[in-house]
Amino acid sequence: MNTFKKLLTYTAAYCFISFLSTCTYDKETPPLTIDGGCYPDNIAHIFVTKCAVSGCHNTQSKDGAGGFDLSSWNHLFEGGRNGSSVIPFRPDQSFLLSFINTYSDIGIPALTPTMPVGGQPLSRDEVIMVRDWIRNGAPDCNGNVKFADVPNRKKFYVCNQGCDVVTVFDSHTKLPMRVIDVGINPLQIESPHQVVVSPDGNYWYVIFRAGQVLQKFRTSDDSYVGQVILGVGQWTSMTISTDSHYGFAVNYSQAPDGSVAFVDLQSMTLFSTYTGLRYPHGSAVSSDLKTLYITAQLGNYIYKFDITDLTNPQEDDIILEHGLQTLNHSLQTVNSKFDPHQVAISPDGTKYYVTCQRSNEVRVMNVATDTLMAVVPTGVDPQELDFSETYPYLFVSCMDDSVSFPGWIGSVTAINYHTNTFIKSIFTNGFQPHGLNVDDQFGVVYVANRNVSATGPAPHHTSVCGGRNGNVTIIDMTNPDPTQMEILDYKVEVSVDPYEIGIRK
Repeated sequence: MNTFKKLLTYTAAYCFISFLSTCTYDKETPPLTIDGGCYPDNIAHIFVTKCAVSGCHNTQSKDGAGGFDLSSWNHLFEGGRNGSSVIPFRPDQSFLLSFINTYSDIGIPALTPTMPVGGQPLSRDEVIMVRDWIRNGAPDCNGNVKFADVPNRKKFYVCNQGCDVVTVFDSHTKLPMRVIDVGINPLQIESPHQVVVSPDGNYWYVIFRAGQVLQKFRTSDDSYVGQVILGVGQWTSMTISTDSHYGFAVNYSQAPDGSVAFVDLQSMTLFSTYTGLRYPHGSAVSSDLKTLYITAQLGNYIYKFDITDLTNPQEDDIILEHGLQTLNHSLQTVNSKFDPHQVAISPDGTKYYVTCQRSNEVRVMNVATDTLMAVVPTGVDPQELDFSETYPYLFVSCMDDSVSFPGWIGSVTAINYHTNTFIKSIFTNGFQPHGLNVDDQFGVVYVANRNVSATGPAPHHTSVCGGRNGNVTIIDMTNPDPTQMEILDYKVEVSVDPYEIGIRK
């Protein structure tokens, strides 16, 4: 084996740092026994000779350098305290390049301090070499691309509303592994508003608040499959039938423009569209595919559709309080007390839960009778909700809650859905939490924190599409005492305005 091959096997690291870290050099030589994959020769030459030094990004010194152990190709993809520094195929989303690039014509935003710290910046050719390596998947010396080896990999997806991308996470490492462009107009931000994984786990779908399409991708390799034109609208919510055959996309507009599109997801064709709704928003479909619920965002009611015959759905209106039997849409909207945002059906199918933004509560309704069963208080501005099937917990994001944790905006309310009682408000360590999804296999809840307000914490990195990066945090729900549920020591920055989360279960 030649000297280069030994270096490839033994040690390699790139020059990258978190926003607070610095590298302190000493006279020790790098260790000669490194496990875990090798870089290609040209990349190893850059990393080993310029960055693989004691006191910086090696195993012994990583805690003082952003938590990144960059001594091998495998360690590179273990990430650091701020998440993944390299996303295969996406140099524009790989923060490593922002710290080693000092050349404006390369098109990667520069961040400080420039790497190597206190050393000679990389040459233009070296930066381009690293950029092109990442563009080709950042393979190891044998051509292997990280995270490409397990088609059935468990994943979760975060749609970044401000950047027209979906960030794909590996559920085992909790690291971003891919960034996928979505939408059809490269000259316009179409704002992917929701990402949903089909119950069979084979596909994920995305809809757009400022777009016209529903797009379909494979979960095995996150490749594009096809799309269906929904029409002009603000497509804010989508639910999928349990057999993964049908999708129901909601267009949030005032009457008579509010609508719901019925889509055949197998053929990717628009089956029919029901119009005339007033500010519809959230949606849920029963497991027997007989009933579709849609919230009226500005009002005191939700829509209930009998969809036994999809060509001729029958609409009814369910009032969210006792004592009112008739409904005047105009009066209900003007005098709204609840403003229902989202709806979800309990795991046993006997109840549906509605988040009410104006009244800061969840209203629990009986499926059989459509009557109010309970009212559970939440933090301010409840938005999205999801159930655990392992624990009796319902989690509700409260995006603009400035009361539960003074000096901060946002919380997650935990509810016991067996007793319909409030458990606690959870600090998410993320500003303006919105999307969330329960992962029972790992006993956690993933939370997408938007961080779009200028009063929020400054992001660590700069996005290529402008705006403020948000982050993903994780709640541990395994504590035997539910009142002690807390956020894990985990916070990964993602692109602009992470809004919703879908999970491949």
